Amino acid sequence: MPNPLICLLIDDDQDDQEIFSLAIEDSGLDMQCVISNNASEALQRLIKDDTFLPNYIFLDLNMPRINGVQLLTEIKKISRLKHIPVIIYSTSSHPKDKEATQKLGASAFITKPSGIKELSLLLKEFFQTHYQPAYE
Repeated sequence: MPNPLICLLIDDDQDDQEIFSLAIEDSGLDMQCVISNNASEALQRLIKDDTFLPNYIFLDLNMPRINGVQLLTEIKKISRLKHIPVIIYSTSSHPKDKEATQKLGASAFITKPSGIKELSLLLKEFFQTHYQPAYE
């Protein structure tokens, strides 16, 4: 039986973390959701733990100290992580944010919806078009 996909969510808002985790569950996807509470915590784990390779990274833009744009830039500098899709997951829907993050290597941009059902549908749609198999 293959391992579940690993999704790393980097978001400092606990309500958004819970909504995202519930939406992953609700979507019926075989996926484990790992959460980092801020960019510093996530970056430390991604740098220090060579065995931790998420299949997807969902990244909030608006975080204290290190924001999502800064973290995206750092992630793309790490050669073993370059192939991992980084999806911006933000309250922003501003075209400039989408354009700027895509130039830095983001694979997609999802504006946070207001509820679990909406997010679950968005995630199902996203994974249907951006599916990446689990690592062996």
